[in-house]
Amino acid sequence: MLRISVLHVISLSCLLCVSAAQTAANPAAPNDGWTAATPESAGIASERLSKMEEAIRSGEFKKIGSVLIARHGKLVYESYFDGNADSLRNTRSATKTIAGMLIGIAIDQHLLGAVNAPVLGLLDRKPVKNPDARKDSITVEDFLTMSSALECNDWNEFSQGNEERMYLVEDWVQFTLDLPIRAFPSWEPKPQDSPYGRNFSYCTAGAATLSAVLAHASHSSVPEFARKNLFEPLGISKAEWQFSPMGLAQTGGGLGLTSRELLTLGQLYANGGVWSGKRLISPDWVKASISPHARIDEQTEYGYFWWLKSFKAGERSYRAYFMSGNGGNKVAVFPELDLVAVLTSTNYSTKGMHEQTERLLTDYILPAATQKAD
Repeated sequence: MLRISVLHVISLSCLLCVSAAQTAANPAAPNDGWTAATPESAGIASERLSKMEEAIRSGEFKKIGSVLIARHGKLVYESYFDGNADSLRNTRSATKTIAGMLIGIAIDQHLLGAVNAPVLGLLDRKPVKNPDARKDSITVEDFLTMSSALECNDWNEFSQGNEERMYLVEDWVQFTLDLPIRAFPSWEPKPQDSPYGRNFSYCTAGAATLSAVLAHASHSSVPEFARKNLFEPLGISKAEWQFSPMGLAQTGGGLGLTSRELLTLGQLYANGGVWSGKRLISPDWVKASISPHARIDEQTEYGYFWWLKSFKAGERSYRAYFMSGNGGNKVAVFPELDLVAVLTSTNYSTKGMHEQTERLLTDYILPAATQKAD
């Protein structure tokens, strides 16, 4: 019996290795623009990825949906732990980053003047509550960088602008415009005394309001604008939007996309705004989006709905810009390594959700990509 058990363990281990290799070498889906390659051909150690699979399947990592890796523009690893390649992933606030892409496209097409355009000047409505002249100066960039003058903080349950309060009312845009101006008590630095001249305050309401800005500027619905200018050129055909009670597409979260489609969006930025030889986003917007505009903490900065942070693997740290959403969802781009990784998870609103997927990056994916170099 002992011999059978040992053989069973050895066999299972080999199957895991074969499974990882086969998954990595799966041919790209028809017309999705991806070319597949083996991990080794891209300088990635598949053995390390097999260990990652074992750790996920053993339950060490909770509710992981999928892990995909692209390197040098090729799909080198693809594994699903919940659902399959056709499953739509609700990556929550990763949607915000996609909204930022759409804003950039609207500016490139001269539908929006610039990021410093005042939001109120782009909408056919005004604040009803808490009128304040300073609201006239709130710009598109203020919402893109989570640094508007509004008292809006999803990380503070007492904040009047907390997104959970927004979901209780019908008109999300009016909810945002009616918020009071944020105060800065003596123990908190004012914007002019902060890095980049901005105070970061995570505000989904501001991101949701940009949906109205996009719709007004483009004279179309946000899903239609996205389909025509971003999704269709990328081969994305079944995006699943969430909507406000008044029918406004939710640009603050909840967009359903497949894991490969998320990888494509990450690779689009890794390519400087180009996909399959076609430019979709200007290089200037890509550069501005992934440049720091606000500081969150000592390790993390913020671009235009992109998170900016370095991840350590071994003795080295690697700079990344990434989409991030509740549950630990991430689409991370590592320019130095020419690598894009997608990690989807339904570990919503739980302690350590982001730390968990960051561990997949630092303990497995980055070491696999740097093992041979080190």
